[in-house]
Amino acid sequence: MDTTSTNKNSKAMDWILFLVFTVLFVGMLLYADEWFWIPMPFMLTYLVKALDAM
Repeated sequence: MDTTSTNKNSKAMDWILFLVFTVLFVGMLLYADEWFWIPMPFMLTYLVKALDAM
């Protein structure tokens, strides 16, 4: 079983999810600023996972 392929797919998915939650975070910051903190933990979690810091 090739784990490098799995790691690359997982890392790519982490970057995609980070970008999705970042867009959601910015959108909520602009339009519903009292709720911006809802996507923040997800955004930061996927950033840390994409950078392999966790």
